[in-house]
Amino acid sequence: MKLRIKKLDIFVLKSFLLLFSGTFFICLFIFMMQFLWRYVDELVGKGLEIGVLAQFFFYSALTLIPVSLPLAILLAALMTFGNFGEKFELLSMKAAGIPLLRIIRPLVIFCVMLSGISFYFQNVVAPKAQLQLWTLLVSMKQTSPELDIPEGVFYSDIDGYNIYVKKKDRETGMMKDLLIYNFSDGFENAHIIWSAEGSMEMTEDKQHLFLHLYNGEQFENLKSQSISSKNVPYRRESFREKHIVIEFDGGFNMTDGSFLSNRSDSKNMIQISESIDSISFKADSTGRAIFNEAKRTTYRKNTLTVRDSTQMAEGKLPTYINVDSLFNAYTLSEKEKALKLTTDRMETMVNDWKVKNMQMADTDKNLRRHQSDWHKKITLSLSCLIFFFIGAPLGAIIRKGGLGLPVVISVIIFVLYYIIDSGSTRVARSGEMDIILGTWMSTLVLAPIGAFFTYKSNKDSTVFNLEMYVGFFRWLLGMRSKRHLFKKEVIIEDPNYAQVVEDMAQVSEQCQLYLDTHRLGSAPNYYRIFFVDGPSNAIADINDKMEALIKELSNSKDGPILNWLNNYPILSTQAHKSPTDLRWLNIILGLCIPVGLFFYLRIWMFGRRLEKDLKRIIQTNTDIQNRIKNQSLDI
Repeated sequence: MKLRIKKLDIFVLKSFLLLFSGTFFICLFIFMMQFLWRYVDELVGKGLEIGVLAQFFFYSALTLIPVSLPLAILLAALMTFGNFGEKFELLSMKAAGIPLLRIIRPLVIFCVMLSGISFYFQNVVAPKAQLQLWTLLVSMKQTSPELDIPEGVFYSDIDGYNIYVKKKDRETGMMKDLLIYNFSDGFENAHIIWSAEGSMEMTEDKQHLFLHLYNGEQFENLKSQSISSKNVPYRRESFREKHIVIEFDGGFNMTDGSFLSNRSDSKNMIQISESIDSISFKADSTGRAIFNEAKRTTYRKNTLTVRDSTQMAEGKLPTYINVDSLFNAYTLSEKEKALKLTTDRMETMVNDWKVKNMQMADTDKNLRRHQSDWHKKITLSLSCLIFFFIGAPLGAIIRKGGLGLPVVISVIIFVLYYIIDSGSTRVARSGEMDIILGTWMSTLVLAPIGAFFTYKSNKDSTVFNLEMYVGFFRWLLGMRSKRHLFKKEVIIEDPNYAQVVEDMAQVSEQCQLYLDTHRLGSAPNYYRIFFVDGPSNAIADINDKMEALIKELSNSKDGPILNWLNNYPILSTQAHKSPTDLRWLNIILGLCIPVGLFFYLRIWMFGRRLEKDLKRIIQTNTDIQNRIKNQSLDI
């Protein structure tokens, strides 16, 4: 027995690992292409060496491994258990008495290990790789573009120069009708060169451009910065061949990335915790300093004029002054001066507070980013385990393998996860949500979904049975099917028509009595529905007798009677009464006005329909009774 279980574990692991190895590299490739697309402008046209590009892809792959693992696990789990279900292997395992939780146990252990690997990459490898990657990106941005002068436009990517080429020969590299503007000595001292033909090449050290010009002219402005004469001398030079060297740094130089070490994504959890403490201390110190400064400056006593101070000292003015009365006592010039002084002071205070608010906002934003990245290392690791508990039971439920439906479901689930995670994280970092709640939001949403799917799959519940959901909505909206009775090929026993006539009379009497004692067509009483009325057996009794009559008459050979049997409605025995059979639940639904109003309208609709159904039963009974009596069918 132990050997069989061991072989089963090996079989499940082998099936999962084969798919996981493929899906992981596919997901990693997709994320790398997405990352490359974001920074393609920094790579194209720079003439970067293969080694630099290899470093870029290597470091980007290291940083994207933790993001690729959850999606790869989800897709591999869906495909693995979808294949098991499609080939009836999962059914065989369960038939042997092995529950789903026992089947997935080796994979759970493996996914726990993957979660640990993901955490190691995020906490140890990814920060170093992120620092190197951002250093490479900054260096690429500072690298000059590879020289490729287009036709018919001015090329201005060379500092101090504007170059126009009318036509280029792609095979020989010769350029026709060149126009070169040299502004390296200033706009007023521009050098203009026109050449019929020319070629351009980069020096071996990639620090200079070497221009070979043929059959052209050079115009040089000789005006110096100190001369203000309107008659500006210039020099004109014709040449058959001319060679020019232009400084142009076309090589790749790695910049010092030490200034990037303050980024939160380039730190491990210990460093982030230390940074959070230092940033919090800095924010508290800055806040106290701003508060103390506000107490000293904003709320200090107003400065009085010399005249007011003299009158206050002589006792002509009270110690506590009514500001409005004092302002009204001023002359027009004094009022204007006071208003101008107040306006200037308020503008200074507003500008000062804006600058301080920006400083505090940047500090708070940096603090929230560090806190978010600290929690993100844990949540992204746990997502590997959560996605497995979503993918494995979901694959066992849908029982579809391959790359069709599992890929679609995986993409939908991952997009849902990405939207929740990125949206809540962004809101948390903006300060509109608690940082812990925002960072853990995706985990709090997906973890119950994984637990629900695992429970349903372990109990072999029909989660994706379409008929079950269709039946629920039909019940909720009051939709019902119709009867379809046909003449039987073989009839063992004919109906007892005499007894049928008596039973129909009794059913019709009960239906008429219920119609007389209940106002089914009128609006029901809201209070009685939710707080007084309970379940009733009257309609259930009518329905049982009616179904018994239908069963008896279904053995009839008479065609009109069989047609009339299809006119009997399918009754909803309790839908016109209280919403449920539980009194306490009815009270809760009644107190919740929006939900109670929905059920109130639904009960009213069912009451009106029941009135029509009872009248139809009476009419159908009358038609069948008359048919039996007129045809003398063994009464």
